[in-house]
Amino acid sequence: MFNRLSLKIGVLFFGFILLIGGILYYILYIHLANGRIEEVIHNLLARGNTHSDVLEDNFTDTTMEHVGLMESESDFVVIITDADGDVLVRSDPLQPEMTEIINQTNYDAIPSDGIVVEDKWQEKRYLATDSPISIQGEHRGHVFMFAPTEQIRSILDQLSEQFKLIGVIAVAVTIITILILSRFITVPLMKMKQATEQLSEGNNDVELSVERRDELGELSKSIQSLADDLDRLKNERKEFLASISHELRTPLTYIKGYADIIHRQPLPEEELKTYIGIIREEADELSDLIKNLFELAKMDRHSFVVKKQAVHVYELINSIVDLMQPTLQKNKLTVSIQCPKDRLVLVDPNRFQQVVLNILDNAVKHSPHHSSITIEVETYGDEVDIVIHDQGEGIPEKDLPFVFERLYRVEKSRSRKSGGSGLGLPIAKEIVESHGGTIKLNSRYGQGTSVFIRIPGRGTA
Repeated sequence: MFNRLSLKIGVLFFGFILLIGGILYYILYIHLANGRIEEVIHNLLARGNTHSDVLEDNFTDTTMEHVGLMESESDFVVIITDADGDVLVRSDPLQPEMTEIINQTNYDAIPSDGIVVEDKWQEKRYLATDSPISIQGEHRGHVFMFAPTEQIRSILDQLSEQFKLIGVIAVAVTIITILILSRFITVPLMKMKQATEQLSEGNNDVELSVERRDELGELSKSIQSLADDLDRLKNERKEFLASISHELRTPLTYIKGYADIIHRQPLPEEELKTYIGIIREEADELSDLIKNLFELAKMDRHSFVVKKQAVHVYELINSIVDLMQPTLQKNKLTVSIQCPKDRLVLVDPNRFQQVVLNILDNAVKHSPHHSSITIEVETYGDEVDIVIHDQGEGIPEKDLPFVFERLYRVEKSRSRKSGGSGLGLPIAKEIVESHGGTIKLNSRYGQGTSVFIRIPGRGTA
């Protein structure tokens, strides 16, 4: 049971409040008690000094009786003695404790402004002060003032009871607060626990409240985001598997179909060559698809190796364009290269060639005859921007966020010959990012497409 977070929080909070309350109770009680004692003693000594001043001016029986009568109406006791300690006047009956204090007093050591002769209120029945009476330098007597400690203890007992009542109320309020706070904290945590259990069971249909703006709200938001991502990945995996099945099934269907035709009946040599060419073409398509899937699998396993080296970006791009010349000429396209010839980039030449070839291949497939493709290279500090722009049909705005997703095609009805396998741009993105670079695509339908690649540079040669 103690393993419950709410109970742990409650016990810790309750213990903390109890500790603070106990310390405050002790400090306040001692402070108030000492303050009350000091107040009584100060008042007692002041009254005694006042009486001694009066008696120094008029040391007569009448004056002494008047002082005794006045104190008999108060909560204090006054005893007036002569210089030898013999009692002359008293306001109340003499108690043994009073006699003991009077007899133990060292009359020669009493200062003129009086002295406290008993202040142990917890042990004695009376607090006591002694104010000497001196007339023209002659020691004539003493004014002893007594205050019963029973009243002080009664007041302090009442104060203690009030503190205890306040303590009980504070404990009750604390317990209620702990219950509310524990529920406020643990209920969201329990919901998050249930959500994570759902996720672990493969159920991504999780809805958590993310309206709170504290740490629990942030945690809830993170779990909700994780659930959404898992759900999206699950759907993407289904779509990916469906797309892969379709991509594999199509060439295999062609290969099997034409192979069956060749196997079933003898064909004219020309027709046979055509069918064999189709089978070879579909086999090449299938081989390219499997190769691309293998590349993506290596990237996902982080076993994709990039061997960077400093190369001239102009020479690299120019060699890639040379490789594309047969295809460019076939489609009546021209390529314009705008690039400083001495600029170096830090890349894996083979991998980066694959990136540019993928992008140029897309540009060729979707550009009209007699149009041009522009490759611009610009330097920004230690980085190099490569922009490839075509004058093709462009990409609809709704498709732009998804062009780097695996097996995504802008037009689902496109054949693989015109639309590709849908793996070229995802592979290009992985390769660029493995170089510490970025790639993005801007396009307007009917106005062409621009691909922006930013990679680390290496100065000039």
